[in-house]
Amino acid sequence: MELQLLISLAVIHSVALASPGPDFALVVKMASQERRSTAIAAAVGISIAILAHTLLSLTGVSLLIQSSQTLFIMVKLIGASYLGWMGVGAIKAAITHWRDKHSNILEKEQKNKLSVKKGFLLGFYTNMLNPKAMVFFITLFSTLITPNVNLETKIAATCLLLVLSLVWFIFIAFVLSKPNIQKVMQSATPTINLVTGILFLSVTLVIISGLIN
Repeated sequence: MELQLLISLAVIHSVALASPGPDFALVVKMASQERRSTAIAAAVGISIAILAHTLLSLTGVSLLIQSSQTLFIMVKLIGASYLGWMGVGAIKAAITHWRDKHSNILEKEQKNKLSVKKGFLLGFYTNMLNPKAMVFFITLFSTLITPNVNLETKIAATCLLLVLSLVWFIFIAFVLSKPNIQKVMQSATPTINLVTGILFLSVTLVIISGLIN
């Protein structure tokens, strides 16, 4: 097992996890506005999608998709559509909150909490359908995981990235879903939704601009 390689992967992946992006924004949004179980489910969904990207990259499937112009464009369009839809939804939620700030909107939101299954799927789709995530893992593994790397190291790398993802996102979900923190963050709900929406739409625009250029 190549320890130095695994350490390099761990450092790069940890930096990527901590960087602001759709995954991070979604977990913060879910943890501050939903039940803890739903937020943790979203964190697990993102981590499982990362596992899927890892396996697809290691087996060469992601590289095959990227090498096909038509197929990769389709993947980008699907990903951009989903992230754009999520972004618009978050911005609409922020506008609705500000518009109805004197109503019982918070009480209504409490009655319409997302299910654990819905949380998991939102997390999974947010990462899985993000073409930038696919490109990241293709680049990461094509650079560090050469054909000479043994199977034991590849399995260890897969497990390492999964564990790091689970620990990071579940930690955020657990901390921000504490009742006292949620209560403090209630006033910031529309701002969180707005920032989340803008971030999702920004990624969408980057993907679309890549298709045009």
